[in-house]
Amino acid sequence: MRPDLKPNLWFTLYTLLRIGAGARAVKISTTQLAEVLGISQQSASRHLRSLEDLSMIERKIEKDGTLIHITEKGMEALHAVYHHLRRHLEEAAKEAFVFEGTVFSGLWEGAYYISQEGYRSQIREKLGFEPYPGTLNIRLRTKRDLERREQLERMPGIEIKGFRTEDRSFGGAKCYPAMINDEVEGAVIIAERSGYDRSVMEIIAPVNLRKRLGLKDGDLVRISLSNSR
Repeated sequence: MRPDLKPNLWFTLYTLLRIGAGARAVKISTTQLAEVLGISQQSASRHLRSLEDLSMIERKIEKDGTLIHITEKGMEALHAVYHHLRRHLEEAAKEAFVFEGTVFSGLWEGAYYISQEGYRSQIREKLGFEPYPGTLNIRLRTKRDLERREQLERMPGIEIKGFRTEDRSFGGAKCYPAMINDEVEGAVIIAERSGYDRSVMEIIAPVNLRKRLGLKDGDLVRISLSNSR
């Protein structure tokens, strides 16, 4: 954030942008602006004077209000704030989708499902790897991870469509590319139909993760989503 643009001033500048003052001069009274900002009319007047002194707005006072236009310098200040916010939000989003859990032996259904060509062909096409026929099962340990898990379910993900064979139908799933223990690329897979509750995450990868990472039941695993979208 620019050192000469205090938070209250950039928020006022942002509010002016919202009402159209970035594209053209807009007419607004200090009373109206104060109502939008939730501050006193005197404070709104001070904000406008300060922004004008900083050459971030131009204004022309008329009888029925003030014509205000954000200058090029003002737009540059808003862009600077936007880029700072975007960077910090992206960093926070990355941290929001890091999970830790313990390995456990599951229902042994992963090998059956991941061996189905209807799933394998889509994983090859959409995730770019040939999946090992099985899943690594991770049980989340903390309330925060469980909340993240619920949040993840609301994210779009990479769709794996359901299909039907001669014998039965298979449900769809969503995949989220991930790094496992910061070493192996794979994906979290969330099935539409699952025998597990939300404390469990299933991981697919092009290798046997237990062997590759030397994992056994009870070991702690870190899952970092590389594209939470």
